Amino acid sequence: MPQLFVKIPRERIGVLIGPDGRVKREIEERLNVTLEVDSETGDVTINMDQDSPDPSLLFRARDVVLAIGRGFSPQRAFRLLHDEDMMLTIIDLREIFGRSKSDIIRVKGRIIGRDGKTRRIIEESTESYISVYGHTVSIIGGVEQSEAAREAIMMLIKGNQHATVYRFLQRKRHELKRRELELWEGRPLKPERY
Repeated sequence: MPQLFVKIPRERIGVLIGPDGRVKREIEERLNVTLEVDSETGDVTINMDQDSPDPSLLFRARDVVLAIGRGFSPQRAFRLLHDEDMMLTIIDLREIFGRSKSDIIRVKGRIIGRDGKTRRIIEESTESYISVYGHTVSIIGGVEQSEAAREAIMMLIKGNQHATVYRFLQRKRHELKRRELELWEGRPLKPERY
C-alpha cells in the first residue's frame, strides 16, 4: 500500500486534526487516504486506500497536509482539493540565509510589510494565497499565479525596493488578465506597446 511521510510543526497538529477531527476526516474522505498523526513529533503518515482510483491523490493529500503545516488555514489549504490547477510552492528561507535568524526575521518582515500590506498586494495581484510561517514562505495558486508571486517574493528577498516589486506585480497582473482574456476569446490579442 503506497504511503508518504511528512513532518509538520507540532503546534499545527491541532489545526490539521480540526475540531472533533473534522479537518483530518475531510482530507481522508475526499482523497481516499488515511492520516496517522503523531502529536509528539509532528510526523504524519499518509496511507493510500487500496480501493483508491487515482495514485496522484496521495500527493495532493501531502500538499494539503504540508500547506496546513506551513500556516495556511484548512479553508485555504482545501483550495488544493477543489481546484486541480492549484499548487503549493514552499520557499525555505534557510536555504537562502543559512541559519541566520536575524536575516530570516528581517526578510519575513519585508514580505509581510507594514500591517500585512505587502503580502496582501502580492495575494491580490497574483490571485494566490501567501503564508509566512517559521522559516518558510508558502504560496497556493495556479501555476502562472504562483510563479508571479514567487518572483515578487524573491525580489523582496534579494533586497529590491517595495515600489519596484509593486510595479512588477502590476505588470504581471495585467499580463495574467490579458492571457485569461485570450484564452476566453480563443484568439491571441495584438501585443501592447509600453
